[in-house]
Amino acid sequence: MKQLLTLNVNGERHEVWAAVHKTLLEVLREDLHLTGTKHGCELGECGACSVLIDGVPMLSCLVLPVEVQHSEILTVEGLAHNGQPHPLQTAFAELGAAQCGYCTPAMLLTAKALLDHNPHPEREAIRQALAGTLCRCTGYTKIIAAVELAAQGNPESAHV
Repeated sequence: MKQLLTLNVNGERHEVWAAVHKTLLEVLREDLHLTGTKHGCELGECGACSVLIDGVPMLSCLVLPVEVQHSEILTVEGLAHNGQPHPLQTAFAELGAAQCGYCTPAMLLTAKALLDHNPHPEREAIRQALAGTLCRCTGYTKIIAAVELAAQGNPESAHV
């Protein structure tokens, strides 16, 4: 059975008919063709499918789209603004914080949520925020450094 869903994704309203059993991850990738959100374990353990729902990192493999119809959903495709990469995307690129790139969308979104809440986090706060997203390639060192770099460039950040 399918139902009509209205989802607010990356600042745009989308109407899509989707099977009631599909997760938000599946609707984003298969129906809206937003493939930046990655399939991982599909059990809520790896974090690869993280998106922001009303500014909070959520595991899209565990969310039913019907539950978030009145929410703002942000995927990695929505990070750039007016064709300009988000400061986190720039910092990740400058520092080589992505190797295979599979975890990168979730890392970027989770880091954005952190910086939106805490514009100048301590290193331990960054580690804690990113702890739910597994990276098998980098060892997290460059990822943490990239978040720190983006925070330094944050206009609301006190330490430049």
